[in-house]
Amino acid sequence: MFFLLTNDDGIQAPGLKALAYALKRVGEVAIVAPERERSAIGHGITMHKPLRVTEVRWEEPVDLCVAVNGTPADCVKLALEALLEKRPEFVISGINRGENLGTDVLYSGTVSGAIEGCIGGIPSLAVSLISEDPEDFPAAARITAAICLQLTSISFPVDTFLNINIPAAALKNSPRVAFTRLGRRRYINAIDRRLDPRGRAYYWLGGQVEDLDQAPDTDIGAVAREMISITPLQLDLTNFQFLSELQQHHLSGLNLSQEKTAK
Repeated sequence: MFFLLTNDDGIQAPGLKALAYALKRVGEVAIVAPERERSAIGHGITMHKPLRVTEVRWEEPVDLCVAVNGTPADCVKLALEALLEKRPEFVISGINRGENLGTDVLYSGTVSGAIEGCIGGIPSLAVSLISEDPEDFPAAARITAAICLQLTSISFPVDTFLNINIPAAALKNSPRVAFTRLGRRRYINAIDRRLDPRGRAYYWLGGQVEDLDQAPDTDIGAVAREMISITPLQLDLTNFQFLSELQQHHLSGLNLSQEKTAK
């Protein structure tokens, strides 16, 4: 197999290195990753400055290893359309330091790397490790490699990719897997307003997580039970039920003219 790897933690991140090491045992590896951390960048792409590619020396030989002065989405788009001589069997984004659960996926640079692979028509995975211990990355990487081997016999639906979250506790026992839907979370007290020495206001974004839906069948609920969560996500964000309701109400036939109606 041939794997294209990216991330949002940067080319030197331990999760990326562990993943490359594990996948080298089962196939060929190309690495195209941001030159620096680009966490929470979402699916941004670079339009107003040139993208530059810098070759990076790796501990082990890989087919390609370059850093890009762009986002994870830039990296995958550039790799698929300009840098690689052949198409990979998988695009894997990660292994991220920290979870990407519920509505976090809308902000995640890790998830955006997998989305771009999916847009390119390639089976894609976003992988996150819920741990602050760098020693946990090799075990998470081996699990990821094992999942990839299992996925070779499965045909991904069009415009669908997988979001995988691995809790640290799952590494210490026989890992259990749950196939899940997205939970819902939001961040409260997210804006911290401060003053600089000249009295001008500035703001830090952060806040505390509030989980609004952590039912057992959600990704949030699964990792709370120390299970590996695998969530199939799709690019089509259409709410088909509401679309049907709108069509039934014939909103398209309303008079939307800006002219004043007679009293």
